[in-house]
Amino acid sequence: MITLLPDHVANQIAAGEVVQRPASAVKELLENAIDSKATDIKLIIKDSGKTLIQVIDNGSGMNEVDARMCFERHATSKISKADDLYSLTTKGFRGEALASIAAIAQVELKTKKEDSELGILVIIEGSEHKSQEVCTCPNGSSFSIKNLFFNVPARRNFLKSDRAEYKYILDEFIRIALAHPDISFSLINNEKEQYKLSKSILRQRLVNLFGKNYNSRLVPVNEKTDIVNIDGFICKPEFSKKSRGEQFIFVNNRFIKSAYLNHAVSNSMEGLLQKDHHPSYFLFLQIDPAKIDVNIHPTKTEIKFEDERNIYSIIRAAIKHSLGQYNIAPSIDFSLNPDYQVSISSKGRTIKTPNIEVDPNFNPFEQQKSAIQNKSLLNKTSSKGKHWEAIFEEIQEDMNAAITEGLNTPQSLESELNIEEKRFAFQVDNRFILTQIKSGILIVDQQRAHQRILYEQYFKSLQNKRPLSQQLVFPHEIHLSPTDIEIFKEITDDIESVGFDINIPTNNCLMILGVPFETKANEIDKIIDNILDAYKNQNDDWKSDHQKFIAKSLALSNAIKNGKTMALEEMNELIDSLFACELPFISIYNKPTAIVLAINELIKRFK
Repeated sequence: MITLLPDHVANQIAAGEVVQRPASAVKELLENAIDSKATDIKLIIKDSGKTLIQVIDNGSGMNEVDARMCFERHATSKISKADDLYSLTTKGFRGEALASIAAIAQVELKTKKEDSELGILVIIEGSEHKSQEVCTCPNGSSFSIKNLFFNVPARRNFLKSDRAEYKYILDEFIRIALAHPDISFSLINNEKEQYKLSKSILRQRLVNLFGKNYNSRLVPVNEKTDIVNIDGFICKPEFSKKSRGEQFIFVNNRFIKSAYLNHAVSNSMEGLLQKDHHPSYFLFLQIDPAKIDVNIHPTKTEIKFEDERNIYSIIRAAIKHSLGQYNIAPSIDFSLNPDYQVSISSKGRTIKTPNIEVDPNFNPFEQQKSAIQNKSLLNKTSSKGKHWEAIFEEIQEDMNAAITEGLNTPQSLESELNIEEKRFAFQVDNRFILTQIKSGILIVDQQRAHQRILYEQYFKSLQNKRPLSQQLVFPHEIHLSPTDIEIFKEITDDIESVGFDINIPTNNCLMILGVPFETKANEIDKIIDNILDAYKNQNDDWKSDHQKFIAKSLALSNAIKNGKTMALEEMNELIDSLFACELPFISIYNKPTAIVLAINELIKRFK
């Protein structure tokens, strides 16, 4: 009853582990190109890798025998015995990648060694060798993977959209390009060049990949110990994000995923990060290969460390040292007046009496006089406020509870207010607006009130697709990673429907030409980051209603802040706009925007 599976069936099953999506094939081919000592690698993609994945390198190339053998299972030049697994310096070593790819795609290989006059052309479809012949080609290798999963249609149906699959390919390309700044890389997607990265140092490679604004964000990290050597950069705490975006840890130039080491980085910046924010970092660890095991996961993105605790502590200490060295961490000024300092070794030194400075023009009675004048002025102003009672008609004692339950409509609120008459109002602590009504005193939180006003305006604009936009005099540039650019393209329609006018001239830049009304220029970056983070994390607010989330993000960023001084006309306009809202007494986070302090309550307090 037990029989051996045919090779082509076994290869297809094995391919399920190695090649999960087009990005998996991209990773394996790029790593093979690096292992071949290539100094220039080109990646060509069509239809997010479903139609074509081509990797061209100028590496060592292969002869006729190797060109055929490389597609056999467990055929590799990287290791020859089990002990070699503990002294690995190459990316691949199992010899499964090309065999797995050839089992589920149509593969064409052109390769030539430097000392050969002619190259070799090998064509394979679904593990079956179709042809092998000599050809003319440059030194190195060119792998073309066509029609991935052509013979496994079920797997092809499980692939995501082209944009999502291309994002996965970008992730793999960026990880490998980051790990090898000494190699030139280029990426062509659907006949359009997305990247052309020349040989450079790590910092320049980071700037080329993530945008020129990254240059000022980076803090160097460098530590050498007997256990591990650490190099790389960490971004300044003020540029942390709600999403775990640019977080890269490489061990011996191999990208890894490790929640434990990620925690070491976050822990080292404790007290410097905003709540629920995560730092960005690019750390390269060099460890003795004998002290790690990279053979515990098919994709080789997880590593087992022999001395993980000490590595955790070293990473934490190295980052703390860098933050302190470059004055990123907060420091206490311990400098003292030298007149008060007495050195232990200062025998015979004359102690200088500290100078006491006295202002001869100081007169405490002047302050008292000023206070009396201010009090008199306040009394005069108060005497003019007799008409305040004409501002509103009678407000019922249970108004707060009714509004909180959402029972009041805009029409019923308009009957409560007389918005045409000139009102007198004043600020308290530049945060609250106070005005008198017939039943007592109305107290408005100016920031929450403005947030409610803007939120309802933006949300209506999104629903009606009639945005109120203002064009910028000078276009505003936002530099994002290529991955974020691809994500942004998925939500561009929603963002533009609220009033943004956006152009994407390059693969890592947004050009903002217009913004929603009342949007401040210094808030544009923050708004885009918040929306991107929410979409990437797919948090509860985004899932429930992404249009509401976009409107909420704009309202939070553009609303006036506590501490802003407002003129009388501004306060009156804010109150009028607030009571024109559907839910004027409820903030966008279900907290009160205004309260009524009833006359009866005031009388009770003075008994």
